Amino acid sequence: MTYLILLLFILALLFFWRSDRQQKAAGLPGGRVIYTDTRGWGEVEKPLFYPALALTGKPDYLIEKNGQIIPVEVKSGRAPEAPYDSHIYQLASYCLLVEKTYGKRPPYGIIHYENRDFAIDYTRELESALIELVADMRVDELKKDVPRSHEQPSRCKRCGFRNVCDQKLT
Repeated sequence: MTYLILLLFILALLFFWRSDRQQKAAGLPGGRVIYTDTRGWGEVEKPLFYPALALTGKPDYLIEKNGQIIPVEVKSGRAPEAPYDSHIYQLASYCLLVEKTYGKRPPYGIIHYENRDFAIDYTRELESALIELVADMRVDELKKDVPRSHEQPSRCKRCGFRNVCDQKLT
Protein backbone atom coordinates (compact mmCIF):
# COMPACT_ATOMS: atom_id res chain seq x y z
CA MET A 1 0.00 0.00 0.00
CA THR A 2 2.89 2.35 0.80
CA TYR A 3 4.37 1.78 -2.66
CA LEU A 4 1.05 2.59 -4.31
CA ILE A 5 0.78 5.87 -2.40
CA LEU A 6 4.38 6.73 -3.26
CA LEU A 7 3.78 5.89 -6.94
CA LEU A 8 0.63 8.05 -7.06
CA PHE A 9 2.50 10.91 -5.40
CA ILE A 10 5.33 10.69 -7.95
CA LEU A 11 2.83 10.57 -10.83
CA ALA A 12 1.06 13.65 -9.45
CA LEU A 13 4.37 15.53 -9.25
CA LEU A 14 5.22 14.49 -12.80
CA PHE A 15 1.81 15.65 -14.02
CA PHE A 16 2.17 19.08 -12.37
CA TRP A 17 5.74 19.46 -13.67
CA ARG A 18 4.64 18.62 -17.24
CA SER A 19 1.65 20.95 -17.04
CA ASP A 20 3.87 23.79 -15.81
CA ARG A 21 6.33 23.18 -18.68
CA GLN A 22 3.50 23.21 -21.24
CA GLN A 23 2.15 26.46 -19.84
CA LYS A 24 5.57 28.15 -19.91
CA ALA A 25 6.31 26.85 -23.44
CA ALA A 26 3.05 28.40 -24.63
CA GLY A 27 4.10 31.77 -23.18
CA LEU A 28 1.38 31.74 -20.56
CA PRO A 29 1.72 33.61 -17.30
CA GLY A 30 1.00 31.84 -14.05
CA GLY A 31 -2.69 31.37 -13.43
CA ARG A 32 -5.55 29.16 -14.49
CA VAL A 33 -6.32 28.62 -18.18
CA ILE A 34 -10.06 29.36 -18.54
CA TYR A 35 -10.30 29.52 -22.34
CA THR A 36 -8.23 28.11 -25.16
CA ASP A 37 -8.37 28.15 -28.94
CA THR A 38 -5.72 25.47 -29.31
CA ARG A 39 -6.53 21.79 -29.47
CA GLY A 40 -3.45 20.91 -27.42
CA TRP A 41 -5.17 21.99 -24.22
CA GLY A 42 -8.57 20.42 -24.80
CA GLU A 43 -11.84 21.29 -26.48
CA VAL A 44 -11.74 24.50 -28.57
CA GLU A 45 -14.03 27.13 -27.08
CA LYS A 46 -16.73 29.09 -28.90
CA PRO A 47 -15.78 32.60 -30.06
CA LEU A 48 -16.32 35.65 -27.88
CA PHE A 49 -18.81 38.12 -29.36
CA TYR A 50 -19.72 41.75 -28.72
CA PRO A 51 -22.89 42.64 -30.65
CA ALA A 52 -22.60 46.44 -30.35
CA LEU A 53 -19.52 46.37 -32.62
CA ALA A 54 -20.32 43.05 -34.33
CA LEU A 55 -16.89 42.00 -33.07
CA THR A 56 -16.00 38.32 -32.80
CA GLY A 57 -12.75 36.77 -31.70
CA LYS A 58 -11.06 33.67 -30.36
CA PRO A 59 -8.01 34.44 -28.25
CA ASP A 60 -5.45 31.67 -28.06
CA TYR A 61 -5.71 31.65 -24.26
CA LEU A 62 -7.45 33.44 -21.42
CA ILE A 63 -5.68 33.17 -18.09
CA GLU A 64 -7.38 33.95 -14.79
CA LYS A 65 -4.84 35.34 -12.36
CA ASN A 66 -5.58 37.17 -9.10
CA GLY A 67 -9.20 37.79 -10.14
CA GLN A 68 -8.18 39.27 -13.50
CA ILE A 69 -8.57 37.72 -16.95
CA ILE A 70 -5.55 38.11 -19.22
CA PRO A 71 -5.77 37.36 -22.97
CA VAL A 72 -2.72 35.76 -24.56
CA GLU A 73 -2.12 35.75 -28.31
CA VAL A 74 0.53 33.34 -29.56
CA LYS A 75 2.39 34.22 -32.76
CA SER A 76 4.61 31.86 -34.67
CA GLY A 77 8.08 33.00 -35.52
CA ARG A 78 10.60 35.27 -33.89
CA ALA A 79 9.64 38.55 -32.31
CA PRO A 80 10.05 41.84 -34.15
CA GLU A 81 11.76 44.74 -32.32
CA ALA A 82 8.29 45.87 -31.25
CA PRO A 83 4.95 44.16 -31.81
CA TYR A 84 3.22 44.97 -35.09
CA ASP A 85 0.26 47.35 -34.84
CA SER A 86 -2.00 44.64 -36.27
CA HIS A 87 -0.98 42.28 -33.44
CA ILE A 88 -1.58 45.00 -30.84
CA TYR A 89 -5.06 45.73 -32.23
CA GLN A 90 -5.88 42.03 -32.36
CA LEU A 91 -4.91 41.72 -28.70
CA ALA A 92 -6.86 44.90 -27.85
CA SER A 93 -9.95 43.40 -29.49
CA TYR A 94 -9.58 40.35 -27.23
CA CYS A 95 -9.28 42.65 -24.22
CA LEU A 96 -12.51 44.40 -25.24
CA LEU A 97 -14.24 41.07 -25.82
CA VAL A 98 -13.12 39.82 -22.39
CA GLU A 99 -14.47 42.95 -20.73
CA LYS A 100 -17.84 42.68 -22.49
CA THR A 101 -18.14 38.90 -22.04
CA TYR A 102 -16.86 38.45 -18.48
CA GLY A 103 -17.49 41.92 -17.03
CA LYS A 104 -13.83 42.27 -16.05
CA ARG A 105 -11.52 44.74 -17.80
CA PRO A 106 -8.09 43.20 -18.42
CA PRO A 107 -5.29 45.54 -17.34
CA TYR A 108 -3.10 44.13 -20.11
CA GLY A 109 -2.73 41.30 -22.60
CA ILE A 110 0.27 39.31 -23.77
CA ILE A 111 1.61 38.74 -27.27
CA HIS A 112 3.86 35.68 -27.21
CA TYR A 113 6.44 35.18 -29.95
CA GLU A 114 8.86 32.27 -30.23
CA ASN A 115 11.64 34.13 -28.43
CA ARG A 116 9.98 36.98 -26.57
CA ASP A 117 6.77 38.16 -24.90
CA PHE A 118 5.25 41.63 -24.92
CA ALA A 119 2.80 42.77 -22.26
CA ILE A 120 0.53 45.38 -23.83
CA ASP A 121 -1.35 47.69 -21.44
CA TYR A 122 -5.05 47.87 -22.26
CA THR A 123 -5.53 51.60 -21.81
CA ARG A 124 -8.56 53.74 -22.54
CA GLU A 125 -6.55 55.29 -25.39
CA LEU A 126 -5.92 51.88 -26.97
CA GLU A 127 -9.58 50.97 -26.56
CA SER A 128 -10.65 54.23 -28.27
CA ALA A 129 -8.18 53.67 -31.11
CA LEU A 130 -9.54 50.12 -31.55
CA ILE A 131 -13.15 51.31 -31.69
CA GLU A 132 -12.18 53.97 -34.24
CA LEU A 133 -10.34 51.36 -36.33
CA VAL A 134 -13.35 49.02 -36.28
CA ALA A 135 -15.59 51.92 -37.36
CA ASP A 136 -13.21 52.72 -40.23
CA MET A 137 -13.24 49.07 -41.28
CA ARG A 138 -17.05 49.05 -41.31
CA VAL A 139 -17.03 52.11 -43.59
CA ASP A 140 -14.47 50.46 -45.89
CA GLU A 141 -16.66 47.35 -46.12
CA LEU A 142 -19.25 49.43 -47.94
CA LYS A 143 -16.81 50.90 -50.46
CA LYS A 144 -16.36 49.34 -53.87
CA ASP A 145 -12.66 50.21 -54.11
CA VAL A 146 -10.36 50.24 -51.07
CA PRO A 147 -6.67 50.86 -51.76
CA ARG A 148 -4.14 48.49 -50.23
CA SER A 149 -2.78 49.58 -46.89
CA HIS A 150 0.86 48.48 -46.97
CA GLU A 151 4.16 48.66 -48.83
CA GLN A 152 5.53 45.23 -47.88
CA PRO A 153 6.16 42.89 -50.85
CA SER A 154 6.69 39.87 -48.58
CA ARG A 155 3.31 40.45 -46.95
CA CYS A 156 1.72 40.90 -50.37
CA LYS A 157 3.13 37.55 -51.57
CA ARG A 158 1.41 35.70 -48.69
CA CYS A 159 -1.94 37.48 -49.01
CA GLY A 160 -5.02 35.34 -49.47
CA PHE A 161 -6.46 37.87 -51.95
CA ARG A 162 -3.36 37.95 -54.15
CA ASN A 163 -5.03 36.13 -57.06
CA VAL A 164 -7.83 38.71 -57.35
CA CYS A 165 -5.96 41.86 -56.28
CA ASP A 166 -5.25 44.51 -58.88
CA GLN A 167 -2.94 46.39 -56.47
CA LYS A 168 -0.42 43.64 -55.70
CA LEU A 169 3.12 44.84 -55.23
CA THR A 170 4.99 42.06 -57.04
